[in-house]
Amino acid sequence: MADAVELWERPEAKEIYMIAGWRQWADAGSISSSLPHYLIEQNDARQIGRIRPDGFYLFQIPGTHDLVRPAVSFEAGLPISLDTPQNELFYTGDQERGVVFFSGTEPHMDVERYVDAILEVAQTLDVRRIIGLGGVYGELPYDKERTVSATYSLPELKEVVAELAVTLSDYEGGASIGSYLCRRAGEQEMAYVGFYAFVPTYDFSTIAEVGNMIRLENDFMAWLGVMRRINYMLKLDFDLSDLEDKSEHLIEVVDARLEELERSSPELNLHAYMERLAEQFTEVPFDPLDEVWEEELRRLFEDDAEV
Repeated sequence: MADAVELWERPEAKEIYMIAGWRQWADAGSISSSLPHYLIEQNDARQIGRIRPDGFYLFQIPGTHDLVRPAVSFEAGLPISLDTPQNELFYTGDQERGVVFFSGTEPHMDVERYVDAILEVAQTLDVRRIIGLGGVYGELPYDKERTVSATYSLPELKEVVAELAVTLSDYEGGASIGSYLCRRAGEQEMAYVGFYAFVPTYDFSTIAEVGNMIRLENDFMAWLGVMRRINYMLKLDFDLSDLEDKSEHLIEVVDARLEELERSSPELNLHAYMERLAEQFTEVPFDPLDEVWEEELRRLFEDDAEV
């Protein structure tokens, strides 16, 4: 076991998967940083280990004030908290199927050792597939299903991922921790799939009188879209009813915010702006129930043919 890894429990199940997210660059809608925490809480997952932060993080950058420094809190001179980077492992499951949740902080340095530690945990726990989470901001309708882009580590995963109503990434540029992990996993013949949902953002700062931006910090619709695909792909049964409710409420909140902005700044002509976005946007819904019904109908027809 790598010196950075601490595992105090090694759960056993016939099938184990990992869902990984980070406080990171590609974290639009808090898909990567907050969705794992949400799943941990919703499923009463227990902590089974961690990756120690030693050597992965800077304390300060010369010329900056508190860009990377840990946050500390004092009361009457006594330190009561110190917010340092965390990389924790949680687990939920039964004898048949289990899920490891990895909730981490993207490293500042020594990324190879960091990624090796994650992959070693996956190998030690016999993880069949790692799912990485990410988010990207874009100008798109807030009341439509989110577009999801996907990456994969092994050629044989392409057919599996292509069934999930995703776009297959052709991205070129700076690597996120997820894309870095995807490449290294493939080199070790390990199965990794990355999901990057596009999250709505609207920037009106170019209009001096307004100087406003709308950005979904917790995009529950994106969380829901990603989790539907994970449930289907891995044959998991995470209860998504709460995310469905949160998604409906999110639309109501944005509706109200836009109505308020329309009243205060009619020159923006927001209704026309949103209509234009909707016309330019191609919604790609993912409804696994459609395929379930198709399979059931096909089975019924086959049974009738045999009678």
